[in-house]
Amino acid sequence: MQDVADRVGMSRPLVSIVLRGAPGASEESRRRVLAAAREIGYHPDDSARMLRRRRSRMIGLLFTMRQPFEIDLVDALYAAAAERGYRLALSHIGPGRTQRTAMDELLGQRIEALIATAADGGSGTISDLPTTVPVVLLAGPGAAAGEGAEVLDEVRVENAAGVSEAVRHLVELGHEDIVFVGPTDGPNSGERRAGYEAAMAAAGLGARIRSLESPLDEVGGHAAARSLLDERPRPTAVLCANDRCAFGLAETLLRAGLDIPGDVSVVGFDDSAVARLPFLDLTTLRPDPLHMARLAIEAADRRIAEPRRPAEKLRVPVELVVRSSTGPAPARA
Repeated sequence: MQDVADRVGMSRPLVSIVLRGAPGASEESRRRVLAAAREIGYHPDDSARMLRRRRSRMIGLLFTMRQPFEIDLVDALYAAAAERGYRLALSHIGPGRTQRTAMDELLGQRIEALIATAADGGSGTISDLPTTVPVVLLAGPGAAAGEGAEVLDEVRVENAAGVSEAVRHLVELGHEDIVFVGPTDGPNSGERRAGYEAAMAAAGLGARIRSLESPLDEVGGHAAARSLLDERPRPTAVLCANDRCAFGLAETLLRAGLDIPGDVSVVGFDDSAVARLPFLDLTTLRPDPLHMARLAIEAADRRIAEPRRPAEKLRVPVELVVRSSTGPAPARA
């Protein structure tokens, strides 16, 4: 700051007023100070600013980088945080980086709240949560037993209702042999499978309920497709637990010479960038990441202000986005 003051021939307090955006400096002084700051590459020290304030206005985000939807969610969280005057501190769980490591890094940055979208090993529950800051669980694991779930705010997707809508869409197209592909355990997967089973039973297709175990990635989708290719007759529709799995499955079916949706209709979940690839054009279920992000930031903001308020369990509906990967069921010979 002194370097800027020396460059423009002004006092350091006046330069400080300009760089803080505080009133008391003329427009000409502001113009000269900001121009000089850009020229010498000056940036305010946010760490020093935080030490001078009682609040950091920082929210920590615990996440993984495994799914495309997580990228959309992180982008949305940046926007939602800025709307409320917060900034994000990110720390991810991955190979060689445990949940404990990632969380300790965040807690060392004076965060005021923590948003968690993932747990170690992709678990469906998260444990060992901090008690020193409010925690919001977003779009992922639930709280493990004994983790104070009664004071943990949650923002989750209406998984079962969304998958039920996808099943109804396929039934209306004449499909009866509909297979679900996805994992048994993990965040959201159990609810999506339950929604599929409930919708099949409601459509009078309970006897045709069938699931194939698969991880939430392209390799899992490929393996499921290879299994289905060997069947006679093959199912006419496949509902995958996420878009990456649907991508692997659809690519394998196409390489085997099948037509989508002429021979098999395929549905995903997330409406990630993968679903919008032109050659795939995947029918999928879309949660609104910005809506989810806003709910999570708002919940954290309320919890910071009122630590003892009742926990919020918020559910976000999903939208069925119909594209060209679904069509009428093929006629059986």
